[in-house]
Amino acid sequence: MSQAPAEVEGHIPEGVELPPARQGERALARRRQTAAYIQLAPGGIYMILGFVLPLIIIVYTSLSTAGLFTTGGRSVFSWEWSNYTTALSSYGDIYLRSLLYAGIATAVCLGLAYPMAYWIAFYGGRWKSTLFMLILVPFFVSFVIRTVQWKFILGDDGLIFGPLKDLGLLPESFKILQTRIAVIWGIAYNFLPFTFLPLYVALERIDKRLVEAAKDLYASRFQAFRKVVLPLSMPGVFAAVILTFVPATGDYVNAAVLGGPGDQMVGNIIQSKFLTEANYPQAAALSVILMIGMLVLALIYARLLGTEDETLAAGVAT
Repeated sequence: MSQAPAEVEGHIPEGVELPPARQGERALARRRQTAAYIQLAPGGIYMILGFVLPLIIIVYTSLSTAGLFTTGGRSVFSWEWSNYTTALSSYGDIYLRSLLYAGIATAVCLGLAYPMAYWIAFYGGRWKSTLFMLILVPFFVSFVIRTVQWKFILGDDGLIFGPLKDLGLLPESFKILQTRIAVIWGIAYNFLPFTFLPLYVALERIDKRLVEAAKDLYASRFQAFRKVVLPLSMPGVFAAVILTFVPATGDYVNAAVLGGPGDQMVGNIIQSKFLTEANYPQAAALSVILMIGMLVLALIYARLLGTEDETLAAGVAT
Protein backbone atom coordinates (compact mmCIF):
# COMPACT_ATOMS: atom_id res chain seq x y z
CA MET A 1 0.00 0.00 0.00
CA SER A 2 1.44 3.38 -0.97
CA GLN A 3 2.01 5.97 1.71
CA ALA A 4 0.93 9.60 1.57
CA PRO A 5 3.74 12.08 0.85
CA ALA A 6 3.61 13.44 4.42
CA GLU A 7 4.00 9.92 5.83
CA VAL A 8 6.85 9.10 3.47
CA GLU A 9 8.56 12.35 4.46
CA GLY A 10 8.44 11.33 8.10
CA HIS A 11 10.40 8.14 7.27
CA ILE A 12 13.16 9.80 5.25
CA PRO A 13 16.53 9.00 6.91
CA GLU A 14 18.65 11.82 8.24
CA GLY A 15 21.22 13.12 5.82
CA VAL A 16 19.04 12.47 2.77
CA GLU A 17 18.17 15.76 1.16
CA LEU A 18 14.68 16.37 -0.13
CA PRO A 19 14.07 17.77 -3.58
CA PRO A 20 13.97 21.60 -3.64
CA ALA A 21 10.19 21.60 -4.14
CA ARG A 22 9.64 19.47 -1.02
CA GLN A 23 12.06 21.61 0.99
CA GLY A 24 10.12 24.70 -0.03
CA GLU A 25 6.87 23.10 1.07
CA ARG A 26 8.30 22.23 4.49
CA ALA A 27 9.71 25.74 4.93
CA LEU A 28 6.35 27.25 3.99
CA ALA A 29 4.55 24.98 6.47
CA ARG A 30 6.99 25.98 9.24
CA ARG A 31 6.49 29.67 8.46
CA ARG A 32 2.73 29.28 8.58
CA GLN A 33 2.91 27.45 11.89
CA THR A 34 5.21 30.11 13.34
CA ALA A 35 2.91 32.87 12.11
CA ALA A 36 -0.07 31.16 13.76
CA TYR A 37 1.75 31.00 17.10
CA ILE A 38 2.78 34.65 16.80
CA GLN A 39 -0.83 35.65 16.17
CA LEU A 40 -1.99 33.65 19.18
CA ALA A 41 0.73 35.00 21.47
CA PRO A 42 -0.94 38.35 22.42
CA GLY A 43 -4.21 36.65 23.31
CA GLY A 44 -2.41 33.88 25.15
CA ILE A 45 -0.33 36.33 27.18
CA TYR A 46 -3.45 38.33 27.99
CA MET A 47 -5.27 35.21 29.16
CA ILE A 48 -2.33 34.14 31.34
CA LEU A 49 -1.87 37.56 32.94
CA GLY A 50 -5.54 38.50 33.14
CA PHE A 51 -7.14 35.16 33.99
CA VAL A 52 -4.83 32.27 34.86
CA LEU A 53 -2.44 34.19 37.13
CA PRO A 54 -5.19 35.99 39.12
CA LEU A 55 -7.03 32.68 39.45
CA ILE A 56 -3.92 31.01 40.87
CA ILE A 57 -3.40 33.90 43.29
CA ILE A 58 -6.97 33.87 44.55
CA VAL A 59 -6.97 30.07 45.07
CA TYR A 60 -3.58 30.34 46.81
CA THR A 61 -4.92 33.10 49.05
CA SER A 62 -8.10 31.17 49.85
CA LEU A 63 -5.99 28.35 51.32
CA SER A 64 -3.76 30.64 53.36
CA THR A 65 -3.92 32.07 56.85
CA ALA A 66 -2.79 35.47 55.57
CA GLY A 67 -3.33 37.28 52.31
CA LEU A 68 -0.74 37.54 49.58
CA PHE A 69 -0.64 41.32 49.89
CA THR A 70 -0.47 41.62 53.67
CA THR A 71 2.34 43.29 55.59
CA GLY A 72 5.68 42.34 54.11
CA GLY A 73 4.03 40.78 51.06
CA ARG A 74 4.13 37.32 52.63
CA SER A 75 1.40 34.77 53.07
CA VAL A 76 1.19 31.62 55.11
CA PHE A 77 -0.01 28.84 52.83
CA SER A 78 -1.29 26.09 55.07
CA TRP A 79 -4.08 24.33 53.14
CA GLU A 80 -6.58 26.25 55.28
CA TRP A 81 -9.76 24.49 54.16
CA SER A 82 -11.57 26.03 57.12
CA ASN A 83 -11.86 29.21 55.04
CA TYR A 84 -14.29 27.34 52.79
CA THR A 85 -16.26 25.64 55.53
CA THR A 86 -16.60 28.93 57.39
CA ALA A 87 -17.75 30.69 54.22
CA LEU A 88 -20.42 28.08 53.53
CA SER A 89 -21.67 27.84 57.10
CA SER A 90 -21.71 31.59 57.73
CA TYR A 91 -22.96 32.84 54.37
CA GLY A 92 -24.89 29.96 52.86
CA ASP A 93 -28.17 31.86 53.10
CA ILE A 94 -26.63 34.86 51.32
CA TYR A 95 -25.46 32.60 48.49
CA LEU A 96 -29.03 31.34 48.12
CA ARG A 97 -30.37 34.89 48.22
CA SER A 98 -27.92 35.92 45.51
CA LEU A 99 -28.99 33.02 43.31
CA LEU A 100 -32.66 33.86 43.90
CA TYR A 101 -32.28 37.56 43.11
CA ALA A 102 -30.14 36.85 40.04
CA GLY A 103 -32.54 34.15 38.81
CA ILE A 104 -35.61 36.39 39.11
CA ALA A 105 -33.78 39.31 37.49
CA THR A 106 -32.65 37.07 34.63
CA ALA A 107 -36.23 35.88 34.06
CA VAL A 108 -37.43 39.50 34.04
CA CYS A 109 -34.71 40.46 31.55
CA LEU A 110 -35.60 37.52 29.33
CA GLY A 111 -39.30 38.41 29.44
CA LEU A 112 -38.58 42.02 28.49
CA ALA A 113 -35.75 41.52 26.00
CA TYR A 114 -37.10 38.63 23.92
CA PRO A 115 -40.25 40.43 22.65
CA MET A 116 -38.22 43.56 21.88
CA ALA A 117 -35.50 41.63 20.05
CA TYR A 118 -38.08 39.54 18.17
CA TRP A 119 -40.07 42.57 17.00
CA ILE A 120 -36.98 44.51 15.90
CA ALA A 121 -35.48 41.51 14.10
CA PHE A 122 -38.65 40.54 12.23
CA TYR A 123 -40.63 43.78 11.90
CA GLY A 124 -38.12 46.60 12.42
CA GLY A 125 -37.48 47.04 8.72
CA ARG A 126 -35.37 50.08 7.89
CA TRP A 127 -35.73 51.27 11.49
CA LYS A 128 -33.79 48.33 12.92
CA SER A 129 -30.59 50.23 13.58
CA THR A 130 -32.44 53.19 15.11
CA LEU A 131 -34.51 51.01 17.43
CA PHE A 132 -31.44 49.00 18.34
CA MET A 133 -29.55 52.13 19.36
CA LEU A 134 -32.52 53.57 21.27
CA ILE A 135 -32.47 50.50 23.51
CA LEU A 136 -28.72 50.62 24.10
CA VAL A 137 -28.10 54.38 24.40
CA PRO A 138 -29.22 54.63 28.09
CA PHE A 139 -26.62 52.02 28.98
CA PHE A 140 -23.78 54.21 27.77
CA VAL A 141 -24.12 55.99 31.12
CA SER A 142 -22.05 54.67 34.03
CA PHE A 143 -23.43 51.61 35.85
CA VAL A 144 -23.17 53.35 39.23
CA ILE A 145 -24.84 56.56 38.03
CA ARG A 146 -27.79 54.63 36.59
CA THR A 147 -28.21 52.73 39.84
CA VAL A 148 -28.10 55.90 41.96
CA GLN A 149 -30.73 57.50 39.70
CA TRP A 150 -33.07 54.60 40.43
CA LYS A 151 -32.65 55.44 44.10
CA PHE A 152 -34.22 58.83 43.43
CA ILE A 153 -36.88 57.42 41.10
CA LEU A 154 -37.99 54.70 43.53
CA GLY A 155 -37.75 56.88 46.64
CA ASP A 156 -40.77 57.15 48.94
CA ASP A 157 -41.37 60.70 47.66
CA GLY A 158 -39.67 60.23 44.32
CA LEU A 159 -40.80 60.90 40.78
CA ILE A 160 -43.17 57.93 40.68
CA PHE A 161 -44.54 57.31 44.15
CA GLY A 162 -44.55 60.91 45.42
CA PRO A 163 -47.29 62.13 43.04
CA LEU A 164 -49.29 58.91 43.52
CA LYS A 165 -49.25 59.40 47.29
CA ASP A 166 -50.27 63.05 46.88
CA LEU A 167 -53.26 61.92 44.83
CA GLY A 168 -54.20 59.36 47.46
CA LEU A 169 -53.65 56.42 45.12
CA LEU A 170 -51.03 54.92 47.42
CA PRO A 171 -50.82 54.85 51.23
CA GLU A 172 -48.10 56.93 52.88
CA SER A 173 -46.47 53.77 54.24
CA PHE A 174 -45.96 52.32 50.76
CA LYS A 175 -42.32 51.90 49.81
CA ILE A 176 -40.23 50.08 47.24
CA LEU A 177 -36.78 51.42 48.02
CA GLN A 178 -34.68 49.32 50.41
CA THR A 179 -36.65 46.19 49.58
CA ARG A 180 -35.81 43.09 47.56
CA ILE A 181 -38.10 44.33 44.78
CA ALA A 182 -35.91 47.40 44.27
CA VAL A 183 -32.76 45.27 44.22
CA ILE A 184 -34.16 42.81 41.69
CA TRP A 185 -35.49 45.60 39.48
CA GLY A 186 -32.13 47.40 39.61
CA ILE A 187 -30.30 44.24 38.61
CA ALA A 188 -32.76 43.55 35.79
CA TYR A 189 -32.47 47.10 34.44
CA ASN A 190 -28.67 47.22 34.56
CA PHE A 191 -28.14 43.82 32.97
CA LEU A 192 -30.83 44.09 30.30
CA PRO A 193 -28.30 44.71 27.46
CA PHE A 194 -26.52 41.46 28.35
CA THR A 195 -29.81 39.70 27.62
CA PHE A 196 -30.93 41.74 24.64
CA LEU A 197 -27.78 41.59 22.51
CA PRO A 198 -27.36 37.78 22.15
CA LEU A 199 -31.11 37.39 21.67
CA TYR A 200 -31.16 39.96 18.89
CA VAL A 201 -28.15 38.41 17.15
CA ALA A 202 -29.74 34.93 17.27
CA LEU A 203 -33.13 36.16 16.01
CA GLU A 204 -31.59 38.33 13.29
CA ARG A 205 -29.72 35.30 11.90
CA ILE A 206 -32.91 33.26 11.41
CA ASP A 207 -33.86 32.89 7.77
CA LYS A 208 -37.28 34.54 7.42
CA ARG A 209 -38.11 32.17 4.56
CA LEU A 210 -38.35 29.32 7.08
CA VAL A 211 -41.18 31.13 8.86
CA GLU A 212 -42.94 31.77 5.56
CA ALA A 213 -42.54 28.09 4.65
CA ALA A 214 -44.14 27.09 7.95
CA LYS A 215 -47.09 29.37 7.22
CA ASP A 216 -47.39 27.92 3.72
CA LEU A 217 -47.76 24.54 5.43
CA TYR A 218 -50.82 25.92 7.29
CA ALA A 219 -49.04 26.70 10.54
CA SER A 220 -50.48 29.57 12.51
CA ARG A 221 -48.28 32.49 13.52
CA PHE A 222 -47.92 31.04 17.02
CA GLN A 223 -47.14 27.56 15.68
CA ALA A 224 -44.51 29.00 13.35
CA PHE A 225 -42.94 30.81 16.28
CA ARG A 226 -43.03 27.75 18.55
CA LYS A 227 -41.79 25.25 15.94
CA VAL A 228 -39.33 27.40 13.97
CA VAL A 229 -38.31 30.67 15.62
CA LEU A 230 -38.02 29.56 19.24
CA PRO A 231 -35.87 26.44 18.60
CA LEU A 232 -33.56 28.37 16.27
CA SER A 233 -33.17 31.15 18.83
CA MET A 234 -32.25 28.84 21.71
CA PRO A 235 -28.48 29.43 21.37
CA GLY A 236 -29.25 33.12 21.88
CA VAL A 237 -31.46 32.34 24.86
CA PHE A 238 -28.70 30.19 26.33
CA ALA A 239 -26.06 32.89 25.90
CA ALA A 240 -28.42 35.57 27.24
CA VAL A 241 -29.17 33.63 30.41
CA ILE A 242 -25.51 32.85 31.08
CA LEU A 243 -24.31 36.40 30.36
CA THR A 244 -27.01 37.85 32.61
CA PHE A 245 -27.22 35.36 35.47
CA VAL A 246 -23.49 34.96 36.13
CA PRO A 247 -22.56 38.65 36.63
CA ALA A 248 -25.90 39.37 38.33
CA THR A 249 -25.13 36.78 41.02
CA GLY A 250 -21.91 38.56 41.95
CA ASP A 251 -23.34 42.08 41.73
CA TYR A 252 -23.05 44.25 44.83
CA VAL A 253 -23.86 47.79 43.62
CA ASN A 254 -27.63 47.34 43.36
CA ALA A 255 -27.93 45.69 46.77
CA ALA A 256 -25.78 48.41 48.37
CA VAL A 257 -27.66 51.33 46.77
CA LEU A 258 -31.23 50.08 46.45
CA GLY A 259 -31.50 47.40 49.14
CA GLY A 260 -31.74 47.33 52.89
CA PRO A 261 -29.69 45.53 55.55
CA GLY A 262 -31.47 42.25 54.84
CA ASP A 263 -30.87 42.38 51.08
CA GLN A 264 -27.13 41.84 51.01
CA MET A 265 -25.77 39.63 48.25
CA VAL A 266 -22.56 37.64 48.23
CA GLY A 267 -20.83 40.41 46.29
CA ASN A 268 -21.40 42.77 49.20
CA ILE A 269 -19.83 40.28 51.62
CA ILE A 270 -16.79 39.78 49.36
CA GLN A 271 -16.37 43.54 48.99
CA SER A 272 -16.55 44.01 52.75
CA LYS A 273 -14.06 41.22 53.42
CA PHE A 274 -11.58 42.59 50.89
CA LEU A 275 -11.85 46.35 51.44
CA THR A 276 -13.15 46.81 55.00
CA GLU A 277 -12.03 43.86 57.06
CA ALA A 278 -8.90 43.07 54.97
CA ASN A 279 -9.70 39.39 55.51
CA TYR A 280 -8.24 38.26 52.20
CA PRO A 281 -8.31 34.48 52.73
CA GLN A 282 -11.99 34.52 53.66
CA ALA A 283 -12.83 36.86 50.77
CA ALA A 284 -10.88 34.68 48.35
CA ALA A 285 -12.67 31.54 49.59
CA LEU A 286 -16.04 33.24 49.08
CA SER A 287 -15.00 34.21 45.55
CA VAL A 288 -13.78 30.72 44.65
CA ILE A 289 -17.00 29.14 45.92
CA LEU A 290 -19.03 31.60 43.85
CA MET A 291 -16.95 30.93 40.76
CA ILE A 292 -17.19 27.14 41.09
CA GLY A 293 -20.92 27.37 41.76
CA MET A 294 -21.46 29.45 38.62
CA LEU A 295 -19.39 27.02 36.56
CA VAL A 296 -21.36 24.01 37.79
CA LEU A 297 -24.71 25.72 37.23
CA ALA A 298 -23.65 26.78 33.72
CA LEU A 299 -22.64 23.22 32.83
CA ILE A 300 -25.91 21.81 34.22
CA TYR A 301 -27.89 24.41 32.32
CA ALA A 302 -25.98 23.61 29.12
CA ARG A 303 -26.66 19.91 29.59
CA LEU A 304 -30.37 20.44 30.18
CA LEU A 305 -30.73 22.86 27.29
CA GLY A 306 -28.76 20.62 24.98
CA THR A 307 -26.86 23.46 23.38
CA GLU A 308 -23.63 22.90 21.48
CA ASP A 309 -22.13 26.00 23.12
CA GLU A 310 -21.47 24.18 26.39
CA THR A 311 -17.73 24.84 26.36
CA LEU A 312 -18.27 28.52 25.64
CA ALA A 313 -20.72 28.78 28.50
CA ALA A 314 -18.28 27.22 30.91
CA GLY A 315 -15.64 29.73 29.88
CA VAL A 316 -18.03 32.66 30.24
CA ALA A 317 -19.15 31.47 33.67
CA THR A 318 -15.57 31.13 34.84
